[in-house]
Amino acid sequence: MVAKKIGQNFLINTQVAKREINYADLNKKDIVLEIGPGKGILTTEIAKKVKQVVAVEIDTKLVNFLREKVPNNVQIINADILKINFELLPKFNKIVANLPFQISSPLTFKILDYPFTKAVLIYQKDFAERMIATKGKKYSRLSVGIYYKSYCKILEFISKNNFFPIPKVDSAIVEIIPRKESPFLVHDEQYFFNLVKKLFNHRRKKIKKILDINIEKYPNIQNLYRRVEELSPVQIGQLSNSLYEIDFEL
Repeated sequence: MVAKKIGQNFLINTQVAKREINYADLNKKDIVLEIGPGKGILTTEIAKKVKQVVAVEIDTKLVNFLREKVPNNVQIINADILKINFELLPKFNKIVANLPFQISSPLTFKILDYPFTKAVLIYQKDFAERMIATKGKKYSRLSVGIYYKSYCKILEFISKNNFFPIPKVDSAIVEIIPRKESPFLVHDEQYFFNLVKKLFNHRRKKIKKILDINIEKYPNIQNLYRRVEELSPVQIGQLSNSLYEIDFEL
C-alpha cells in the first residue's frame, strides 16, 4: 500500500504523531485540514481533539482503507491537494500533516494564500532549514517567500527511522503562522516575487549582471554590485520598489 511515485512515507511512530498534534494546540472548535493522511496515524488522534478533520488523500486505495477506520467527524476527500479549491472545503482554521515531500514547495505557498491560524507540518529536514534560512547556502527564494508571508520555525527534528518506507533523509516538524501584516511594504507583490525568482535563479552572479541594468543611468538604486544571497528580504523588497518605480521590466 505504498506508492513511491506520489512520495508516500508513512509516519509510524505514535509518539511523534502525538507531539506534532500537541504543537497545534487543538480544541473542540477547530476544523483541521490534513494533507496526505496515509494510514491515518495522525487522523485518528486529531479527530479526538477537534470538531472536524478534513483529510485530503490522492490515493484511492488509502481512501477506501481510511473510510473504514476513521471516526464520524472525519471527512475523507479523494483528490489532488494541489488541484483542489480550498474555498470549496469546510472552512478549516488549522493544518496538521505529514506532507508528501515532492510537493512541499507549491503546497506551502498554496496554503499561505488561505486564511488559517496555524499549521504544524512535517517536511524534509533540508527543506525545513531552507524555509527559515536568513543567510548562507540554504537562504533561497523559498526563504524570502516564507519570511514575507509568515512566522516560521522548526519545532524539532525527526529521525528518518520514524517513517515507512524509510526515506533517505531526516525530517522536521515545522510551525507556520501567517502574518497579519507583511514585514515590509512592496509596491507590487507579483513584481516582488518575480524579482526574487529571477535573482535566485542566478544567485552567484551580481545583481547588476542578472538585471543587465545601467548603473550610471540609475545611480540611486542600491545593492546592484552585490549578490542576492547577500541581501536580507527587506533589502530585496527595497530593490523591488526601486525597480518598480522606474518601470524596470523584469
